[in-house]
Amino acid sequence: MEAWESIRARLGDNDAYKVSVFEEQARTYRLLQKVLIAQNKITEALEVAERGRARAFVELLASRLSPSENPESTIASPTLQQIKQMAKAQNATLVEYSIIGDEFKVEGKLGFADSELYIWVIKPTGEVAFSSVDLKPLWQTENTTTLEDLVLVTRNAIGVRGQNRKAKPENPEYSEEGRLSQCLKRLHQILIQPIADLLPTEVNAKVIFIPQGSLFLVPFSALQDDSDQYLIEKHTILTAPSIQVLQLTRQQQAKVNQAALTEVLVLGNPTMPRDLDRLPGAKKEAEAIALLFQTPAITGSNGTKKVIVEKMPKARIIHLATHGLLDNNRGLGSAIALAPSGNDNGLLTAEEILDLKLNAELVVLSACDTGRGRLTGDGVIGLSRSFISAGVPSVIVSLWAIPDSATAELMTNFYKNLQHNSDKAQSLRQAMLMPIQQHSHPKNWAAFTLIGEAA
Repeated sequence: MEAWESIRARLGDNDAYKVSVFEEQARTYRLLQKVLIAQNKITEALEVAERGRARAFVELLASRLSPSENPESTIASPTLQQIKQMAKAQNATLVEYSIIGDEFKVEGKLGFADSELYIWVIKPTGEVAFSSVDLKPLWQTENTTTLEDLVLVTRNAIGVRGQNRKAKPENPEYSEEGRLSQCLKRLHQILIQPIADLLPTEVNAKVIFIPQGSLFLVPFSALQDDSDQYLIEKHTILTAPSIQVLQLTRQQQAKVNQAALTEVLVLGNPTMPRDLDRLPGAKKEAEAIALLFQTPAITGSNGTKKVIVEKMPKARIIHLATHGLLDNNRGLGSAIALAPSGNDNGLLTAEEILDLKLNAELVVLSACDTGRGRLTGDGVIGLSRSFISAGVPSVIVSLWAIPDSATAELMTNFYKNLQHNSDKAQSLRQAMLMPIQQHSHPKNWAAFTLIGEAA
């Protein structure tokens, strides 16, 4: 591990190289976690799990917060004591996942498959608990091969469009899209049930999930227990790429508070580039939200890339209701659709956002698939990572394309809640509870997730 880290240190501030090199190194970190868990050293294994994720992201954020630092100095991964301090500072229960694989004979062939899921729970009091889940039944008896397959099957059952693989058709448990509840319950059994008694009983107490790999695509809010209750009905939920990223977004929040900006930037249904469909619901959404903040909504041909990029650094809240374009291969090609003007094509890419300097306390990407991108050991390389790197401590993104009218209603309710309660996570939870009470399908409300700071 020290050898790997010395190589990354020599890459300086080249984020893309660091991510790519780290992909080759992740197995070493997982192997040491296995060794430590076998020795019942659960806290040491937690330190390694944290050391083996989002390292390039952490170093990028740290360099942005302290530009004078030597770019070749790697940021030390957090100790157990620092992890406990972060849980206390966030006043939240942290839940960190680590997917462990191994070589097995599957259908007579030697292959790599998921073997266990490690889950650590760190309470605000500093108490650390550990649970391990056997993942082998997924490919031994349930006809899915990995946890990733189960996640993709669940997304298919929700009705998410996109290049998601489907379960084998002969599998009765996962083949029908109408069996969504079974998929959500199976994910709940794996991800939540082993730690359910460790989670807070007070609904406003925050739970921050730190996923890994395909778990970044899980709609945690919609996971269902045996009594058909959704997780969001019992808990206030956020996500983060790593515990150490939370430490840095907290520092970003302090900088944002000092900037004390007041402008709110609201964009909806700009004149679309390429052949993208117009979004009349996004225009109504933007106008309703702008009215709440007594600011004009930017729509149609006014929503050019040039105008939006100029306005972003002066805004406290940035709300973008438009199309999101997904780049699964490189991640940094993921983009937000804005109106073209002059020589630009209207697409604001994650790569371009990475170079912005923003002081907004919240960016809401009310567009399809804005929480997705290239899944790596460093987290999701895409729009959310770029906005956080540009200085934003809280980003709300979507895990799929949501119907236009449902998004408009949910987002308007979110901002109404936010005006009465500065806690973003609680405001999002309340906005999600309304469609649940109206028995709305999870596709209409469960896609949005808050990454970073709640308050």
